[in-house]
Amino acid sequence: MKSGLFGFLFGMWILILIGGGIAVTILGPFSISGFGELDWFIGSVIKAIVAIILVIIWILILSKLKNWIFRKEIKS
Repeated sequence: MKSGLFGFLFGMWILILIGGGIAVTILGPFSISGFGELDWFIGSVIKAIVAIILVIIWILILSKLKNWIFRKEIKS
């Protein structure tokens, strides 16, 4: 049982590090121009939407990982 839990925690930390890397390297320097005073607002909305999509994807991945680990633990 401990190996399954540690595998889940390891997967969770890997996803956190990947998500942080994406946020810092790709989303951070992203900017929009051509909309005047609304440049910062439109850029922030796009960044927020991408961040929310990444969170949803991470939750789905962790849910699949959890189900796979616990199915494996129940069978053994």
